Amino acid sequence: MGALQLLVFYLILLLTISSQVISKQGEWKSATATYTKQADASIITEGACGYGDLHKASYGKYSAGLSTMLFNKGSTCGACFEVRCVNHILWCLQGSPSVILTATDFCPPNYGLSSDYGGWCNFPKEHFEMSEAAFVEIAEKRAEIVPVQYKRVKCERRGGMRFSMSGSAHFFQVLITNVGLDGEVVGVKVKGSKTGWMPMARNWGQNWHSNINLVGQPLSFEVTASTGRTVASYSVAPANWQFGQTFEGKQFK
Repeated sequence: MGALQLLVFYLILLLTISSQVISKQGEWKSATATYTKQADASIITEGACGYGDLHKASYGKYSAGLSTMLFNKGSTCGACFEVRCVNHILWCLQGSPSVILTATDFCPPNYGLSSDYGGWCNFPKEHFEMSEAAFVEIAEKRAEIVPVQYKRVKCERRGGMRFSMSGSAHFFQVLITNVGLDGEVVGVKVKGSKTGWMPMARNWGQNWHSNINLVGQPLSFEVTASTGRTVASYSVAPANWQFGQTFEGKQFK
């Protein structure tokens, strides 16, 4: 085999592998879905991701709680899923329209009930407990549970990531919301005017904390998504920031 033929062979092999990877990333997977009814057909309670009022976090109308398999101990909080109802002529809307959801809560297992009747979120089932507003865009409201297909998709967000401060002088905590790209934060660092970059620990959901006293310092944050991409927002909070305030930084693009 000549050098040119060898080069062509490896190019074809590379294209084949790349197409397989792209196909796997975009493939539909099977799950089930129900809905929970709250005010304005949205989910507004705080939930296991710590977002507080989901309308303020811009997740309220199109949000869902995830079963253990999908929730991944809170790491999946903020991730976006495209979901469509399939294989049910009575309950699925015609044409199987899809809806984009943000993961905002955990759907706990109920081992007192069968996973086929009531224990929808029992391990190892993959299940979405959707807001009513989102559910009725893919299925009939009368349905108790429907079969669905889902896939991870890019999160489209308006504006920059938001950093909400809480805690105390010796337990600084920041809630990170409105995260674009894949929406899933896997690492956070904070930097004050008197410190270098310091890694923060996940407290719960998308709440990250540090035991260093950062009061009175302008703060910068470095956020890493599950794709490995990192965005730094420098001096996003001024030196006179207060607990309870929210600041807007840069965004993944």
